[in-house]
Amino acid sequence: MNKAGKIRRVRVKLGCRSYWIHIGSLQKTSVELGKLISGRGVLLITDANVEKTGVVEDVLEDLSGASDLGLIVLKPGERTKTLGAVEDITGFAARHNYDRKSCFVALSGGVGGDLTGFAAGIYKRGVEFVQIPTTLLAMVDSSVGGKTGADLPEGKNLVGLFHQPAGVFIDPEFLRTLPACEWRNGLAEVIKYGIIRDGEFFEFLWANRKRLNRRGADADLLGAVIERCVTIKAEVVAADECESGLRAILNYGHTFGHALEQLSGFKLAHGSAVAIGMVLAGRLACDLGIFDRESADRVEALLKAVGLPVSVPAGYAASDIIEAMKGDKKNEGGRIRLVLPESLGRVRITSEVSEEKLFEFLTRQV
Repeated sequence: MNKAGKIRRVRVKLGCRSYWIHIGSLQKTSVELGKLISGRGVLLITDANVEKTGVVEDVLEDLSGASDLGLIVLKPGERTKTLGAVEDITGFAARHNYDRKSCFVALSGGVGGDLTGFAAGIYKRGVEFVQIPTTLLAMVDSSVGGKTGADLPEGKNLVGLFHQPAGVFIDPEFLRTLPACEWRNGLAEVIKYGIIRDGEFFEFLWANRKRLNRRGADADLLGAVIERCVTIKAEVVAADECESGLRAILNYGHTFGHALEQLSGFKLAHGSAVAIGMVLAGRLACDLGIFDRESADRVEALLKAVGLPVSVPAGYAASDIIEAMKGDKKNEGGRIRLVLPESLGRVRITSEVSEEKLFEFLTRQV
């Protein structure tokens, strides 16, 4: 484990699209950031919650080497993640004559990062962008891997593209002002990695569950957790950049979770939805005889220990959940595609669970 304050770096290996993830104070990584944007037009996209923390001015100073510097402040929250917001970003860039050598910079959580990447990917057929994630969820998951997009009324992330960032700069200091609910949202994605890819990491999280439940987790612990998560994601993305196979494991908990999010009108937080989705996937896997009950119980216990929900809230119907799941972008051949655990650290991808079985299972869960 590296000493507190030391910069950690993880490489996402994608040939000519490879890039570094820098984990540490922006004060210490600003030189690398400056190299990426020097002499270029830079458009910084953030949100109103981040703006309130006062960090925008500091980041604007870090971007002072740009030839031109613009700022867009989005409304926070999933309801902003629309094609209208993408049009707002690209329209601003066009009106201010940003050229194809320009660089968009996302200083935001997952929503702002996804929108910025999508806008960068389509503006003048593609400009570079940089991720500076401000939430735990974005740091350990959405800022890495090049998935960008927006929601439609019909479902979550139904439009978008794969567009890798030029670099990711993760400053854990941003988490000091993160609301407790957003901290828990991020922990859902952290726990996911232990289940899908690294049983030892799950055991590490279990042993440190009380420390993780505190938003002010010490720097050593936080740095180690973030580094392990992005290392796992970098390895998976390098093996399957465009989700033709292996990368689908990163959607563990998300097929159920996205359906619950959508049905709530996005009032149910993403992390909470994913936590419930992971529990449902574990229980379904137990029903199918591919996952043991003791491990499923431990997953639920860890999620509970860090303050995440483990049951479907009142008011959901099994038929509505299945209907929403049918619109999931991962489905193939008209069949719902699920990621189910086989053991702690190993999952399988399957389309072999019938709608009848899903309905019977979900009827017992709602």
